[in-house]
Amino acid sequence: MSEPGKNGLTYSDAGVDIDAGNLLVEKIKPHVRSTRRPGADGEIGGFGGLFDLKAAGFTDPVLVAANDGVGTKLKIAIDANKHDTVGIDLVAMCVNDLVVQGAEPLFFLDYFATGKLDPDQGAAIVGGIAAGCREAGCALIGGETAEMPGMYSGGDYDLAGFAVGAAERGQLLPAGDIAEGDVILGLASSGVHSNGYSLVRKIVSLSGLAWEAPAPFGEGTLADVLMTPTRIYVKPLLKAIRETGALKALAHITGGGFPENIPRVLPKHLAAEIDLSAIKPPAVFSWLAKTGGVAANEMLRTFNCGVGMIVVVAADDAEKVASVLEAEGETVFALGRMVARDDGAAGTIYKGTLAL
Repeated sequence: MSEPGKNGLTYSDAGVDIDAGNLLVEKIKPHVRSTRRPGADGEIGGFGGLFDLKAAGFTDPVLVAANDGVGTKLKIAIDANKHDTVGIDLVAMCVNDLVVQGAEPLFFLDYFATGKLDPDQGAAIVGGIAAGCREAGCALIGGETAEMPGMYSGGDYDLAGFAVGAAERGQLLPAGDIAEGDVILGLASSGVHSNGYSLVRKIVSLSGLAWEAPAPFGEGTLADVLMTPTRIYVKPLLKAIRETGALKALAHITGGGFPENIPRVLPKHLAAEIDLSAIKPPAVFSWLAKTGGVAANEMLRTFNCGVGMIVVVAADDAEKVASVLEAEGETVFALGRMVARDDGAAGTIYKGTLAL
């Protein structure tokens, strides 16, 4: 039996390093400052982040909130020791969900949990989050870092993101005037984005390739290409919304692909007819399909297959909207049209063949 007062245990003995947490906060302060925008100019470190809607230029706003994670793409980051881009994915998955509702992303908060806090690793992750916030035009106004020994092992960590945006009342999407014959435009993705990575990792395991091996379908290592960050569509889409006033609906193509995501923004009497032959899938999707023996329908309900966002516009407005988006750097193509839908029928129907 130990003598009273001899244990002398500290939080550090239990595996939690308060000093490492404080060092991380100091390391990330420059990243946080780099995301300042009208409405947000405070320092991190308070109990909550502040945002001034009036200073951001809104008069009668409706707030829109979204949260998401990065999924098992994090396992590739951990296994390949590449942590500087998953934060961009984290922001992208949240802010792309805001802009499809016509909202301008305003601020972002992150949650980072790990078994043992490495301040340099944490700073790389938050650096990516800040880069995503700058690209989306939103401020990183706070977050939480949790060191939880026993919950996470072997260098594992998890990320969650929370974003809030706003739109003036009456300007939210989807609009109520989507009609048969409206055109569906596709915006190219940057790759796999952040969905389907449990299947990606299974296929890589079957291939026998190491993460540091040259990618059979692109330049760089397998990890480099599969870690390509999710594209952030916010600024081009906001510009098209504001300059043309012609966008009727947007859909972010994430987990569930076309069949799950497009019907979310459609009235029950309309379906999206997608011309699969209009899509030029990046080589990574052909490699995944071939190496894993994945059927085309399974690819379409698991991955974006080269289309990260869809835009619904009247046929007369399609060229005008496409030109604005292309001027902002997007790759835009005619993807399909709105057709009548029978009761109980699928909200997405296909014609043509996906060129895998």
